Amino acid sequence: MRRNIATAFVLLLLLVATPLLLAPWYGWGQSRGAPVTLVVEKGATLASVAKSLKSVGLVDSPDLFRGLAKVLGSKAPIQAGTYRLSPGIGWRAYLVAMQKGRVERDALTIPEGLPSVMVVQRLMDEPALTGTVKTPDEGSVLPETYDFTPGEPRARVLARMQAAMKTTLADLWKRRSKATVVSTPAEAITLASIVEKETGVAAERRLVAGVYSNRLRQGMKLDADPTVIYPITQGRPLGRRIRRSELDADTGYNTYLKPGLPKGPIANPGRASIAAVLDPEPTKALYFVANGKGGHVFAETLTEHQANVAKWYALRHSRGEM
Repeated sequence: MRRNIATAFVLLLLLVATPLLLAPWYGWGQSRGAPVTLVVEKGATLASVAKSLKSVGLVDSPDLFRGLAKVLGSKAPIQAGTYRLSPGIGWRAYLVAMQKGRVERDALTIPEGLPSVMVVQRLMDEPALTGTVKTPDEGSVLPETYDFTPGEPRARVLARMQAAMKTTLADLWKRRSKATVVSTPAEAITLASIVEKETGVAAERRLVAGVYSNRLRQGMKLDADPTVIYPITQGRPLGRRIRRSELDADTGYNTYLKPGLPKGPIANPGRASIAAVLDPEPTKALYFVANGKGGHVFAETLTEHQANVAKWYALRHSRGEM
């Protein structure tokens, strides 16, 4: 009889205690709070993580966390990184997040047409990244938004940007049309960088590429202002009008001096501009000039183009820009 009473008492204690022990593990009845940042170092153990969780207020008993983790959790290793964990979601959720590497991620955007010197500047200006990087080859970075983990080396993020460009260029090159005037992937990047700098209007890219393709086929000079500016500023904004001496300077990039492509890219072109030069829009146009509305007006003859230029200059005069 006494044994039955003792057994019943133990069972009663278990029925009462078990939910209390499991409540923090599963988040039962726990109050939620604002996310907390937890940094897990490489090689962290379950014991060290338990102490770290307590230090940021996510766990009140490291020993209980360890015990429950060993009994109820998986044996997968804990991954290093920075985590954003919300109080009250349950200790199990913390463990799963760290075992699956659900680290906090930030993002860095490289705009289309950004030159390499400014890509480096963006990387260096991001305080959540570490280390330094050298300026990559012009045209080797794919403009895109890249996720990164706080504390990640800048060199690793840059490597992903360059790998993305290689993959994208290889994919687009395989699908190039017979209408393209470029004969190598390197030439495609160079011409695409000019198209990128000449128009910010997505709908114009293939048409601008068509104009430059026509000029290259006919042996005409490209007469692209951005190619004159590039050796002066390495792609940064010039902030003034181009000087006569700069239009006459033989820098290897100046497309006002001789026909053909410059000696290399003048920016990092985006996917759309690369695709445009590999499949340019069929057109007879050989010229274009700004229309004052953010885009351009195109012309097949020099006479028509000169009339368009006159209209553009008149508009600028009326705006007080000249």
